[in-house]
Amino acid sequence: MPVVLITGGTGLIGTHLTQMLAEKGYDVIILSRQFSYTDHKLNDIFKNVKNKGATVEFAYWNIGKGEINKEAIAKADYIIHLAGANLAEKRWTGKRKKEIVESRTKSTLLLVKILKETENKVKVIISTSAIGWYGGDTIESKKSGFTEDAPANKNFLGETCSLWEESIQPVKQQGKRLVILRTGIVLSNDEGALIEFKKPLRFGIAAILGNGRQVTSWIHIDDLCRIYIYAIENNINGVFNAVAPQQVTNKKLMLSLAKLLRGKYFIPLYVPSFLLKLVIGEMSIEVLKSATVSAEKIKSAGFQFLFPSIDAALNELYRKG
Repeated sequence: MPVVLITGGTGLIGTHLTQMLAEKGYDVIILSRQFSYTDHKLNDIFKNVKNKGATVEFAYWNIGKGEINKEAIAKADYIIHLAGANLAEKRWTGKRKKEIVESRTKSTLLLVKILKETENKVKVIISTSAIGWYGGDTIESKKSGFTEDAPANKNFLGETCSLWEESIQPVKQQGKRLVILRTGIVLSNDEGALIEFKKPLRFGIAAILGNGRQVTSWIHIDDLCRIYIYAIENNINGVFNAVAPQQVTNKKLMLSLAKLLRGKYFIPLYVPSFLLKLVIGEMSIEVLKSATVSAEKIKSAGFQFLFPSIDAALNELYRKG
């Protein structure tokens, strides 16, 4: 069976992707600093995977020490690079910003170095990035959406994404096919933004952020993982936006979710911008930013979305619970 090596494989995307890859017949190796098959929270998922004939195993790496299991690299046919500190986990202090950048660039540089030094058969590398690359909407982007050739924004996330994507480029000189996926807000029942959106609804409150008119470019977790697999199985190259083709305003998103979960029994509540700034600091700039991001390039490459609209995505996630 072909082998896919995943960095950052114990997170939201990596967990879901591992299961989908195994169901399609790929063996998976997850690079990890501290987990093993027997003690990891994903043990039950991996047992189910094993019953289907595929294997999932862990291999050691330590970014800080510059260490990586070279045998795992030698086994891999494909690499999916997801490693990076969670952007929303902590307030963006100077120290946290450094962690966010270095968790991405140092892990990438280590991967590039080991690939250069180790005999391997890796054909394709798919590296994650983020739509934080783009700034706020312009008149032109509101019409057609930001496309992949737009320059990086000059703020913290834009510069982070620029350094992130630049650090993986040397693998092309090693003869590897490189795909970079600029990912939107990922909707999943397990972790991430949707869980946070649901919290106020426990109390019957639909929390609309700022004026609610800012455009959110999002993607269903299944479609995102399908794009990773599509990139493995199809000869595509370069940067692609991994977002659903139909964007949504924050107000529309929150009201659609509220109606689905609460019917008529909820109260829309606007959370003022100044309050968001007090609570989450600089991160509020991204939360309140309107960014219409285009999915046309990945669609033109032949990818078909299962969940192109927010209503289709939310209904499916609600059905799965």
